[in-house]
Amino acid sequence: MRAFIVRPFGVKKDIDFDQVSKQLIEPALTALGVTGRDTIEIVTPGNIHSDMFQRLLTADLVVADVSIHNANVFYELGIRHALRKRRTFLLRTQQDDYPFDLQTYRYLTYDQKNPAASLGALTEALRQSIASETPDSPVFQWLPELEEPSPSSFLAVPRGFHEAVDQAQAGDLGLLGAEAEGFEWESEGWRIVGRAQYSIKAYRGAAATWEAIRRIDPLDLEANTLLGTIYQRLGNLTLSDQALQRVLERQQLEPSDRAEVYALLGRNAKTRWKGSWDAEPALPARREKALRSPFLEESYEAYARAFGTDLNHFYSGLNALAMGSVLVELAQALPEIWSERFERDKDAESDLEERREQRQKLAAAVELSIAAAQARLRHEEKTDLWVEISAADLTVLTSKRPSRVADSYRKALAGAPGFAFGAVRDQLCIYRDLEILAANVQAGLAALGPAPDGDGKPVAATAPPRVLLFTGHMIDTPGRPEPRFPPDKEGVARQAIQQAIETERRRPGGVTFGLAGGASGGDVLFHEICAELGIPTRLFLALPRDPYIQESVAPANGNWVERFDRLTEKLPVRVLAESQDLPSWLAMKRDYDIWQRNNLWMLHNALAEGGEHVTLIALWNGQGGDGPGGTGDLVERARQRQARVVILDTKQLFGVG
Repeated sequence: MRAFIVRPFGVKKDIDFDQVSKQLIEPALTALGVTGRDTIEIVTPGNIHSDMFQRLLTADLVVADVSIHNANVFYELGIRHALRKRRTFLLRTQQDDYPFDLQTYRYLTYDQKNPAASLGALTEALRQSIASETPDSPVFQWLPELEEPSPSSFLAVPRGFHEAVDQAQAGDLGLLGAEAEGFEWESEGWRIVGRAQYSIKAYRGAAATWEAIRRIDPLDLEANTLLGTIYQRLGNLTLSDQALQRVLERQQLEPSDRAEVYALLGRNAKTRWKGSWDAEPALPARREKALRSPFLEESYEAYARAFGTDLNHFYSGLNALAMGSVLVELAQALPEIWSERFERDKDAESDLEERREQRQKLAAAVELSIAAAQARLRHEEKTDLWVEISAADLTVLTSKRPSRVADSYRKALAGAPGFAFGAVRDQLCIYRDLEILAANVQAGLAALGPAPDGDGKPVAATAPPRVLLFTGHMIDTPGRPEPRFPPDKEGVARQAIQQAIETERRRPGGVTFGLAGGASGGDVLFHEICAELGIPTRLFLALPRDPYIQESVAPANGNWVERFDRLTEKLPVRVLAESQDLPSWLAMKRDYDIWQRNNLWMLHNALAEGGEHVTLIALWNGQGGDGPGGTGDLVERARQRQARVVILDTKQLFGVG
């Protein structure tokens, strides 16, 4: 989150505003983890620079000191109130009379002689302002239908960052998201990364990225809509529902966006409904539980509401028809179960007849909606696989000729990728497992061919395997004044590392692979031990072979270069960069170099595959090390991301330091 401070400069009316900022405002922002609070003094009276407009619009939080009647401060405050609904915080000391137009708005008062005394109060007040979703701008309070301009249109993301995202793998995307932090364009950079993670189904990383955006704006439309799907894919339907409900809280929402949210809520209810019965081995129990489940009705109503909101949203209409058909078919097959929800049998019969009529009307509307989508595509000379699949899905629910169902699927899926077959098969298996629409379902499944993994029944869940990430001290160079890893302690280190690896392998799920650099000492030992234990590893190098050896292997003397070369011959190797120079878009990042970047790179690649099941093994003396790219840096970042951290304390192991 980025802030911008609006204030007078220097000493004015016996108030040192630079010291107020240094002793009060900046420490409060630091305590909240807020960045980007540089101020710009307006030198020319009556003029405001374009970068000032940009910062007033794009800052997530503005803190304005209105202690004195300063024209520039009030001008900037007015611009901020006109551009952004929330997160404009006022503070002042008792000096000039408070302007009449601001007297009804809350502000914090500080002692101009001791501004630091108000640090705790300001920190808490800013925390509440950040968390509040209530507009504090008088403009948006008086004009509640007014729409904010999108800050993204003012945030120019460097071309190099775009290109890096386009070329990145899942773990690299996490690195790029972390590196965007602190730049003025960080939020838009996160969006670019989050969209890429979503598109390649890197859902764990995508969840973290979009959550960062949502911390800036809890009601962000794109973030909450995508998180609705991301959390559903990750199996957390509660968080998915919460994200989608946040979208519906928005006052102004396009019908297509609202329809999409209702459809996603319908999908979540459908997932809960399926989970309530699909583990039952006996058909009668499956059918009874499926009909009795309240999630069946909930899913149907959400899908139907989505389609009613936007009749072009044929996907939701098709799903409403599917859930409604399941309900009608099961109610007809199990009249005694269906009648349980009614006082009288004739009420049950009447309600079921009404649902049959609704199904017919809905089927006709969905058919028209799909046909309209097909016509638009023909007019635009485009094709859409999912429109054709939806047309075939409709025949399962409406056709009386199984042969037509089979023909529709064969045509729709001609040349389609494997995941499309899987999506169609999953839906048909729901009907099959409940024994409804039997002839059409059988024809459809026959047209798909055999499932690659059997009949699609769920596999029993097992504990996910862990990913091991290693970091550790290099072997001491000759003459190092303060020993960290003396060469004669290699055997001690090997034993400690092996014991840690074996302990992790005994945890539920075991270990899937290890990941480490190739520096002399701990890195090389980790790869060698994993090979002896039958655990595959991946070798991540900050630089190509020769410069990497010069920096991280050869200084230790001994046979480390030969051992490093044996690793490169056997293991998959990835190289971060061709030189120690950072990319041009990243060069301005403070206190950052290739080695710190390398740590983040390895960590995010481990998190991309292991998620919360990552263990960092650190052969470390607990000290700060020789720079920001050291072991301590990686340990801290791993803890921040909730990885399990195992410290092998070299002070105790080696008896040094």
